Amino acid sequence: MKLIVVAVLMAIVATQKWSIAADSSAAEEDQLAREVDDPTAILAQLKFEDLYTPQNFSTAAQTNTLQFRPFLPIHPFAFFPLQQVIRPTLKLETLATGASGSTITEFADMQLFDLFILNWPDPQQTGFSWAVGPTFVFPTGRVPKAGDHAWQLGPAGAAIYDGIPHLMLGFLWQEPMSFAYTNSSAKPQSQFEFQPLISYTLGHGWYVKSADSTWSINWRHNTSTTLPISLGVGNVLKTKGPELNPWISFEWTAYHQYAGITPKYTLHFGFNLLFPHLEL
Repeated sequence: MKLIVVAVLMAIVATQKWSIAADSSAAEEDQLAREVDDPTAILAQLKFEDLYTPQNFSTAAQTNTLQFRPFLPIHPFAFFPLQQVIRPTLKLETLATGASGSTITEFADMQLFDLFILNWPDPQQTGFSWAVGPTFVFPTGRVPKAGDHAWQLGPAGAAIYDGIPHLMLGFLWQEPMSFAYTNSSAKPQSQFEFQPLISYTLGHGWYVKSADSTWSINWRHNTSTTLPISLGVGNVLKTKGPELNPWISFEWTAYHQYAGITPKYTLHFGFNLLFPHLEL
């Protein structure tokens, strides 16, 4: 009888420990789910994304973009007390060449931002975090359809509010402007890029989001404006190695002007490797 009582007590203790561990794991997954699309979060990531566009405006061609974005948090230096987040974006694009179905595949211009995380007001108390810094565009695109043949530099900023349980609201803003050119026929560039960021965690690492569309407004006369919107779902999975984050979203261009060939519908397939304890 004593052995039975002891066995029952051991089973209860083990169940409680497992429940506590499971709750802790789920809480960490939900926290990471809130941070994967937060440009101010100190979360190292390797982001792989395929953007498949089955239908474009002004062409019958289907296009595709393979995109790689490492997200690198930098620890404060002795002479510089602010944390930084550096994110380069590398793209291999399959582009439409005209109204027919013909395409070319080229590397696009590389973009990079370096955001400095500002800790006033205290994000832990207010739920508000923000960052500012420079954004760069490097003319790595070989042909005009893949790049602007211009070195570009401008301001960037991000703001996030997560003071409401499960909800994250914010934006990422970049405004690169050209200052030097690699081709005599290159045109001056001045572009406003605004990315709305909304996500809601559902528990156990699941979340829904609208965070994969960038509104683009070129300031020069008769240049393009595009305003897409997106809706997606993702999940954070804990493993013995890096946490895994597969996700998918659908994007629709709600408004465009002077845009020429531009996506109408796009499917985003993403896979992120998360390293929550890594900081350079």
